Amino acid sequence: MNSKIDEPSTLAGDLRSLGGKLAKLRLSRNLTQAHVAREAGASISSIKRLEAGENTSLETLLRVLGVLGLKNRLLECLPDPDVRPVERVRHGGRERRRAREKNPTTPKATDWAWGEEDET
Repeated sequence: MNSKIDEPSTLAGDLRSLGGKLAKLRLSRNLTQAHVAREAGASISSIKRLEAGENTSLETLLRVLGVLGLKNRLLECLPDPDVRPVERVRHGGRERRRAREKNPTTPKATDWAWGEEDET
């Protein structure tokens, strides 16, 4: 078995993996970091941070994916939120506008309730 597949992913590891793939894709297209930065409207240091797996903006990522011709592939990997027949039936055809906790548990402040006065 491949141990990399079995390891739980971490945010830092995912960022490094994403950055490494972007660098390889850039190189496979024979593009320099300077060229990608210029085409994406970003700084070279932003491209270097992105490829190193360091924190950068989502805007920079989308711009770089656009330069590499991959922005649509990112959007395609997300499911279409309009295709949810079971959920639509469950909610009577209405669109969900808010998320709610599955089991909201609000602890009671006290066991006392209105109308339960002590009778003496």
